[in-house]
Amino acid sequence: MVEQVAQMVVHGEAWTVKELFVLPNEYIYWSIQIVMYPFMTGLVAGAFVLSSLYHVFHVEKLKEIAKFSLVFSFALLPVAMMPLMLHLQQPFRGINVMMTPHFTSAIAAFGIVFMTYSCIVGTEIWFVYRQYFVSTALDLRAKQNRSLVDSFRLTLFTALTLGAWDISKEALETDHKACSKMAAIGIPVACFLHGYAGFIFGSVKANALWMTPLMPVIFICSAIVSGIALCILCYVVTQEIRKFMARRHLARWADDPNAPTVEQLEGAKQEEVEMTSRYLVYFMVAAITLEILDLIFRGYTQVKSWDILREVILERDFNKIFILQYGFGNALPFFMMLLPGRNVRRTTIACALVLFGVFMMRWNVVIGGQAFSLSFAGFMHYHMPFIPHDAETFKEGFFGALTVMVTPFVLFYFINKVTPAFHKEKDCH
Repeated sequence: MVEQVAQMVVHGEAWTVKELFVLPNEYIYWSIQIVMYPFMTGLVAGAFVLSSLYHVFHVEKLKEIAKFSLVFSFALLPVAMMPLMLHLQQPFRGINVMMTPHFTSAIAAFGIVFMTYSCIVGTEIWFVYRQYFVSTALDLRAKQNRSLVDSFRLTLFTALTLGAWDISKEALETDHKACSKMAAIGIPVACFLHGYAGFIFGSVKANALWMTPLMPVIFICSAIVSGIALCILCYVVTQEIRKFMARRHLARWADDPNAPTVEQLEGAKQEEVEMTSRYLVYFMVAAITLEILDLIFRGYTQVKSWDILREVILERDFNKIFILQYGFGNALPFFMMLLPGRNVRRTTIACALVLFGVFMMRWNVVIGGQAFSLSFAGFMHYHMPFIPHDAETFKEGFFGALTVMVTPFVLFYFINKVTPAFHKEKDCH
């Protein structure tokens, strides 16, 4: 018990370097996992908003990437809680947020918001793929000499139909209308899911960098930007993999005469990326404008804490904020997508830079907000552990963050087996 208390007292000591006058009990307690937390929840919200552009606003050119982003958003969803669970000293208590939700604190409200959003996404996916569930179950039921795998798939897809076997044209139209309604409801919930993360930082009165009413709005806009950029990036990579399989006649291309050709895949990729990148530029303008507005407002008002903030923003973290975040993460990709002659390759590189910029924004907010002492007379520097020497430095270090980044792609691989992101439904009459 004494050892556990001692570990809790010195939590953060392994990666905190102090400079000048810093209070003895001050450390950088919120490390890389708290950077990953708003970053991952932003990807969830942004991917869902992209899928809703088709389901709510009926942008037909986004139909294929909208289905892809919806499935990818569902794969990202469980990972939203993962950084918090890795950061907690008592992770098994985290379930209390889900089991006893209430609105007396921003963190406690996460239970209600997260469960509501999960139900919305799950319901929308069911409406989108109900025809596929029914068709697959009927095909497996009619199959003779089913293998063990086929029997398992039959049981799975029969259960996923939830007893709704009607796939007539009228029933599918009803599904489409219900899907549009769920997507419309899901947009504000998705924004609130990530906006409350910004609310957590913006409501911390003891921290001069975080305390701003613009923080939730900035987080929402940057979340949509990061989600759209990630979906474009992953969509292009996935299409390249499908093109490779089509050329080599691998997997289902070997037996399926209706599988898309290389030319069809290339044409779909260019059209989808071209249209989606336009919406990315629109949201980038909003996100960059809000961030610069907040910075200008701080400099103009020059509240009591501005002296210490100015030293952190304009001197100590100048390279991280103005070179890495605004330069490489905002300005460079923004002009790359505005210049004439834009193609898929340039857009893909720009999306990767956008993701880097959003990550640096999260880093500068979380780590930069803890860079100065509460005494306003000292500074702290965060050195992320790379080689772990215990469980704590693994969770709060490079490999812990890498685990969080890789998990959604692993989940997407298995989810795609049940709800294929590129499946095209046949017309039912």
